[in-house]
Amino acid sequence: MSRPESVAELTDLLRGGGYLADRGLATAAYVGLRLDRPLLLEGEVGVGKTEIGKTLAEVLGRRLIRLQCYEGIDTHQALYEWDYARQLLQIRALSERSLDDDAAVDALFGPKFLIERPLLDAVRAGDGAVLLVDEVDRADDEFEAFLLELLSEFQITIPELGTVKAERPPLVVLTSNRTRELHDALKRRCLYHWVDYPSAERELEIVLVREPQVTETLARKVVAAVHRLRELDLVKAPGVAETIDWVRTLDAVGVHDPDGLDVEALEDTLGAAIKDRDDLDVVREHLHELARG
Repeated sequence: MSRPESVAELTDLLRGGGYLADRGLATAAYVGLRLDRPLLLEGEVGVGKTEIGKTLAEVLGRRLIRLQCYEGIDTHQALYEWDYARQLLQIRALSERSLDDDAAVDALFGPKFLIERPLLDAVRAGDGAVLLVDEVDRADDEFEAFLLELLSEFQITIPELGTVKAERPPLVVLTSNRTRELHDALKRRCLYHWVDYPSAERELEIVLVREPQVTETLARKVVAAVHRLRELDLVKAPGVAETIDWVRTLDAVGVHDPDGLDVEALEDTLGAAIKDRDDLDVVREHLHELARG
């Protein structure tokens, strides 16, 4: 697969895909591509960790394979499973035929009964894919250890079928919201980058790239409001994704000018930026301040 020749080229590609990466993040992604190293992104919710994985797949012309981690996820759900329902039907069909044990096993555990999950799919795809392992911190220690082994070898052994190995590994992007600390062994295997909230000017630029139909003056006022919200003692501060949603929501309800962003408009659309009941009460005490800008 073709690869960018410089950090600047990758930055431009990402921008063309609607993602404005700072130099540190673009450099980490570029090195990951050059050295076939996984990229581990940590940061607050909504700062664009998942989005860069999606955008990299798009601009590099690769297939996006996403593994959403959650509490209790196990290797079978991430690797592969056998289609037991089809195998039962096959057993009924085989019962009417005379087969030796080896032939019966081959008939039951062939490729047509194998259900590929994201990790096996990514190993088969190799460098034709971007593997996005989202919210890896939600998985348990055992799954994290398994993932570390996979990232080291990029091969999977299926006892009934043999070993599948990637000639060149996919680009791997892991994201974490730090609901728990990841083990040092996994971090050492990866290139690490902390994705922080952008500056107000950078966030304004992101909003205008993603929502070019809105006026700069309205976008600037919303960005300023979001930055004030992040200074409050909130359970969940709004991320860049919420800033974009708030601008999009205001545009949808007909607020196209910053003068229209009054207390009533803020109150009506607050749910685009604030996602916690207690946070809503805190923010409502500051609506007049936000409306003044």
